[in-house]
Amino acid sequence: MTQKDSYHHGNLRRALMDAALEELDEKGPSALSLRSLAKRTGVSHAAPAHHFQDKTGLLTAIATEGFLLFGEALARELETTDSYSELGVAYVEFAIRHRAHFSVMFRPDLLRLDDGELIAAKQKAWNVLQSGASRLAPDTSDSAAIAGWSMVHGLVTLLMSGNLPAAWAADPLETARVVTRRLG
Repeated sequence: MTQKDSYHHGNLRRALMDAALEELDEKGPSALSLRSLAKRTGVSHAAPAHHFQDKTGLLTAIATEGFLLFGEALARELETTDSYSELGVAYVEFAIRHRAHFSVMFRPDLLRLDDGELIAAKQKAWNVLQSGASRLAPDTSDSAAIAGWSMVHGLVTLLMSGNLPAAWAADPLETARVVTRRLG
């Protein structure tokens, strides 16, 4: 967003979150600042604090939104699949499509962990993941959900950090299919 595209009317909270998502995509969480978002959206440097108090509040709001979108993506996949491995592919696809959200969702050091909306969004996403595991995996215990989550989250981490061999990183969704087939 350039200065001429800056915020003028409407929902400043949303405009700031959108600008933050762009900045997270470009630079990652450590480089994000409320001052840079204010400049990016064309508002005073104090304006973001009215909506988020501080950077932690903003990142918590982004993570909350991310968990809600994540739960919705997994729920949509569960409506169309009977494959536990395809649920894992949906996880990887979400991380790729929502990289900025994903970059903060699993970073407790950046978030207000006692935020009620964050807690509810995380629980909702976990419930979808666990119910999918219970329905689709041969082992219906929580251990199936944890095993699948660990595998696909590890794959996403390797992919996003550039540590996956190039041949595997070239087609991350196919790689996810190959890897998640091992789940059963």
